[in-house]
Amino acid sequence: MPDFTSSIEDYWQLRLGNCREALEANNFEVFEARDAAEAREIVFETILPVTGARTISWGDSETLYATGLLQALKAHPDLEVLETFDTEAPRDEIIERRRQALLVDLFITGTNALTETGKLVNLDMMGNRVAAIAFGPKNVVILVGRNKTVLDEEEGRHRIMNYAAPVNARRCGKNTPCAEEGYCTDCDSPERICNTWVITEKSFPKGRIKVVLINEELGV
Repeated sequence: MPDFTSSIEDYWQLRLGNCREALEANNFEVFEARDAAEAREIVFETILPVTGARTISWGDSETLYATGLLQALKAHPDLEVLETFDTEAPRDEIIERRRQALLVDLFITGTNALTETGKLVNLDMMGNRVAAIAFGPKNVVILVGRNKTVLDEEEGRHRIMNYAAPVNARRCGKNTPCAEEGYCTDCDSPERICNTWVITEKSFPKGRIKVVLINEELGV
């Protein structure tokens, strides 16, 4: 009898392979990784040298943090990493840094959902993360755990509104109805984190957005 764990891995490998084909048809450059460690290696050893990036920033992403990539980039002597989550910096300065992050060579983040038709579905509070995905940085890397895959945009929206957003609201200590109830109420809370939807159907120019598919449960 086949090993149950290996059967699960094979199943996800098949699904991620299908996602890869759909993404590549939509002009994304796609890489596949067995786990978070290999994803870090792909970005550091393959993507980074090809882009020639010297300035880097990122959008809030538990998947990114799980790879350990951010620490490796910050330790690299030839890279300038723009810190946009400095808890000791004044709020106005953080906002300005996030504006400057739209001009870096390479921006790294995750996605809230990835459809099997090769689209990225994202919902943002401030908009800096989705803005960078859409335009600004010369190159964008999207790190995607297998748990982010959904059938279509509708399922992606449902996943975000009734899982990712409530979890992230709690993670960030927001006093919102979804943090309390566990699902979206389309609230008017001043701390609402759901303000800007962006659906990326294709990468333009071709290959600007590079997606690393990770065969591991990562992120929210």
